[in-house]
Amino acid sequence: MATATETSKATTKTQASAAADRESLTVSRAFNAPRDLVFQAWSAAEHLKHWFCPQGFTIPECEVEFRPGGKFDLWMRSLDGNYSHWIRGHYVEIIPHSRLVLDMTVVTEAGVALFNANTSVTFETVCGGTEMSVTQRYTALDPSAGNFTRGAEEGWAQTLDRLEKEVARIAAATPARSVAHGVFTIERTYDASPELVFRALSDPVAKAQWFNGGPGYTEVKRTMDVRPGGREHLQGRWENGLVSTFDAVYFDVIPNERLVYSYEMHMGERKISVSLATFELKRAGQGTRLVMTEQGAFLDGYDDAGSREHGSGLLLDAIGEWLKAMTKR
Repeated sequence: MATATETSKATTKTQASAAADRESLTVSRAFNAPRDLVFQAWSAAEHLKHWFCPQGFTIPECEVEFRPGGKFDLWMRSLDGNYSHWIRGHYVEIIPHSRLVLDMTVVTEAGVALFNANTSVTFETVCGGTEMSVTQRYTALDPSAGNFTRGAEEGWAQTLDRLEKEVARIAAATPARSVAHGVFTIERTYDASPELVFRALSDPVAKAQWFNGGPGYTEVKRTMDVRPGGREHLQGRWENGLVSTFDAVYFDVIPNERLVYSYEMHMGERKISVSLATFELKRAGQGTRLVMTEQGAFLDGYDDAGSREHGSGLLLDAIGEWLKAMTKR
């Protein structure tokens, strides 16, 4: 069963003060790629030269030493050659695939330090991809710099557009081929008959009322045909721009007793998992005990980290809420 937390072109979100010279800026972007690939793009000059600048600029020179205290120096120049500056700094903190802290100072060609940008970067697995957030805290060093943060949001949006392309390039050049296996079992006891619980699992109208991503999720397409050989399809878009697709095939359908199906999960065009799910229904007094068992194969660097089991538990809870609503009618 697809997790309620799992979810193309991603969107950029910005939060900043309204002041002309802001003190800080935070930008976020969701990438349809594992955390290690997005993290890797920050780790070497060969990657940074491809993306660490907005449109109309290039990075002719870049030297980095990927270790705490290591150098982070880039020369940024406009395409027409009329403007250039250095970013001189170093890595302060490196937690692989999770967090980076860099200290950066923008310096003119003449060696005048204009302003400092203390930069924190976090990487989090969300919706089968990676949510990266960058926070910069600014300190003016030279009054002649004027409004040095003007256009910061747009500049970062263009820079993250380039980062998306670089992450895709890294993925294409070094395809990850791996499989991580996981098995879990979840039980719920409902104050409802096996017939009603089976209806929640097998009736298209009923299932549409509880089987979704929850807040931040918009359904795009849904079909369902519960019979041996029948298929189910659900596609939706998350508020961060990522698109998830659930595709299932039913193999065993015993009314009011058992359902067995296999399913694939895609994030955009990327297949992230293949699973076998079994639902067993047993009468328990006046109610029903439901036992769900899932065997999953998580593919090519997808970091499940327990999210499938957690999300499946939330969906079984959603069945419970639906059953309560139905029994009150």
